[in-house]
Amino acid sequence: MEFKTYIGKEIAAVLTPLGELRIAVFRDYPYLYEGSLAYEKDYLQTYVSAPESFVFSVWDKGQMVGATTCIPLKDETGEVRKPFEEAGIDVATVFYFGESILLHEYRGRGLGKRFFEAREKHAASLGPYRKLYFCSVERPGNHPLKPETYQPLDTFWQSQGYRPSPLYSFFEWQDIDETTPSAKKMNYWCKKMDK
Repeated sequence: MEFKTYIGKEIAAVLTPLGELRIAVFRDYPYLYEGSLAYEKDYLQTYVSAPESFVFSVWDKGQMVGATTCIPLKDETGEVRKPFEEAGIDVATVFYFGESILLHEYRGRGLGKRFFEAREKHAASLGPYRKLYFCSVERPGNHPLKPETYQPLDTFWQSQGYRPSPLYSFFEWQDIDETTPSAKKMNYWCKKMDK
């Protein structure tokens, strides 16, 4: 395996493999995302446009098999910033962690922990960031597409120092069993930086 990082405009070079990986991984429960590459490339432009955004990626035999992203919250879209602004949190002090995505066959090798370490190191190397946040989708426990073997990542996130916060958003996307997009509740997790 090979590890590669991209910052700001450099991310433009990997929009296609990153978008394809997002579609492949997020199709599974709990996201159940019915994605398109055109939408992905447009969505990821937010990261290309932010000078301090960051992608840490995992490659095997020339294929991107894993990736994780982060960006200053001030550079994120309004729908992501909204709950922070409404809560009176200074978005200039928050670094937002986007996705951590990994193909099934590469899980269980410690890469999830490495994803957090890489993003935290990047955020710590920059300006006035005091808190790290990411969000995860909330699904009902009896969701019909939930696999019997599904294990939520809450325990892993807590082991990395993150705790649930009272903040939440609603993001819209189309599930694989839907004909139109619908709103999904996204809960935010937080960790204070050692500064």
